[in-house]
Amino acid sequence: MRKTLIVTNDFPPRPGGIQAFLHSMALRLDPQRVVVYASTWKRDRESAEATAAFDAEQPFPVVRDRATMLLPTPRVTRRASALLREHGCSAVWFGAAAPLGLMGPALRRAGAERLVATTHGHEAGWAQLPGARRLLRRIGDGTDTLTYLGEYTRLRIAAALTAEAAARMVQLTPGVDEKTFHPDSGGAAVRAGLGLTDRPVVVCVSRLVPRKGQDTLIRAMPRILAAEPETVLLIVGDGPYRRDLERLAAGTGVAGSVRFTGAVPWRDLPAHYGAGDVFAMPCRTRRGGLDVEGLGIVYLEASATGLPVVSGDSGGAPDAVLDGETGWIVRGAAGTAPAETAERVVALLGDSALRRRMGERGRAWVEERWRRDLLAARLEDLL
Repeated sequence: MRKTLIVTNDFPPRPGGIQAFLHSMALRLDPQRVVVYASTWKRDRESAEATAAFDAEQPFPVVRDRATMLLPTPRVTRRASALLREHGCSAVWFGAAAPLGLMGPALRRAGAERLVATTHGHEAGWAQLPGARRLLRRIGDGTDTLTYLGEYTRLRIAAALTAEAAARMVQLTPGVDEKTFHPDSGGAAVRAGLGLTDRPVVVCVSRLVPRKGQDTLIRAMPRILAAEPETVLLIVGDGPYRRDLERLAAGTGVAGSVRFTGAVPWRDLPAHYGAGDVFAMPCRTRRGGLDVEGLGIVYLEASATGLPVVSGDSGGAPDAVLDGETGWIVRGAAGTAPAETAERVVALLGDSALRRRMGERGRAWVEERWRRDLLAARLEDLL
């Protein structure tokens, strides 16, 4: 593998699934051949100390820019070019193609021989807007390959590219660390700590934003409780939608059966998945297709933990579920999704053999196809 400069806004300790994916992939590459150029998470003292401590623990150099968001400005481009030359890198991996991939031609002039840019869900939205579509086309022409999550995102992104750039696209999904996410991840201890040992638990792990569908789960709870009165909806994560969700739970009359954990450290996430009997995140597409789920790695993490899953049909989310085998995909429109979600959740809560069968199939599927070590080898080949 060429020595590689990773240029990214998405890197721990900033929380999130993309951040965890990039960090995990970087750790699987030869640390002597990796340098990371990342934005600063936050500027307050506590965050700065956490960032410095995290960076010091990494087996490769991590260079932080003063900006909290890297953009392809002349200053950032000059610094990336300088780092490329200083560390003797000949490959660049853009953690998110848009907009950082716009620096590709300048980094090529600085000595990069190989440019790989990873797309997530938002680039599919870019492909639908005329101005952003032109920028995405430039990114495709200025890099050696764009990666894509699944067929949904590939089709939409490819439509914005030249035929040559579209032909160079390669699938690269986040994948799952099956040694971290597994059925004995500590879920019983989390349940006990929350006082949920003897209660059915539906768990949702995600940022709290409208697209993820936590509101659909709350609206489904009256129907779920009518069939399984002791059920608790465990919402793991934080985000700007939390206050609205809390008000919705109170207004729906189910606040006593909904628990919000807030943000959970990455190391504790596997145990919080394991605290559930069923994983559900009925995500939906919003804003005319601009706000979509790129893949939904949470479904695969839940499957690796041995849980059956209930997903929505937004974007590439169905790629992460074998419908009827590892779980179910809720395809109802916004008005009917709570009823369909409730129906699927109730069926799972009421049938332990079905939960076990779907959970075991999901775990096997992750081991067969979605292991991160397999995907890291693909990334290494691309670089």
